[in-house]
Amino acid sequence: MPAYCDSEVAAAVREVGALPVFADVERESLCLDPASVAAVVSERTAAVIPVHTFGYPADMVCLRALAQRHGVKVIETEEETAVSSVETARRRQHAEFLSARLNGVIVPRAAAGVRHAYEQYVVRVPGNGRPDRDAFKQALRARGVPCHVPVKTPLYRLPEFRADIWLPETERATDECLALPLDAAMSRRDLQRIVSACNALGGLLMEPAC
Repeated sequence: MPAYCDSEVAAAVREVGALPVFADVERESLCLDPASVAAVVSERTAAVIPVHTFGYPADMVCLRALAQRHGVKVIETEEETAVSSVETARRRQHAEFLSARLNGVIVPRAAAGVRHAYEQYVVRVPGNGRPDRDAFKQALRARGVPCHVPVKTPLYRLPEFRADIWLPETERATDECLALPLDAAMSRRDLQRIVSACNALGGLLMEPAC
């Protein structure tokens, strides 16, 4: 399962007497990376648990094929929220508006053929890691934009799930990602306010670390 997600999934694994084993996520989707899963699956593996992160669907085709090769189950988590197709379409429109106008942040991009539901609109703040992202977050909040860090700590660094591993894309996402407000009921004026606040802070960002 991914370490870049809510702890409830890992807690459920522990409750049935199993041990969560963490694999890395893909940089673009922030979902479970099939290649990383392949590197950690073993004869003791019972199941693969993808998470559709922030409304971006995990690569179920590759993950199911991998699970079948190893004779393990795939347990698909439910979506974070149940919303109508109209609401989802509206969120996609809002996301397209933001992605076309934001600069100074890396906006989410869905691969060809992928339908991102945008349960959260998560950008990356390019810089030298968490200090830049957190400074950007505080500056946005001071301008009236209620943003938040979607995942503050990889699960393998929490006391109840601690494991001696290092997953680079998980660490990168934890340091860089920031969720901007996105709701189906938002107006064009609300969205433009977010764009104006973010773009005004572009000069605060440093060049990405090598």
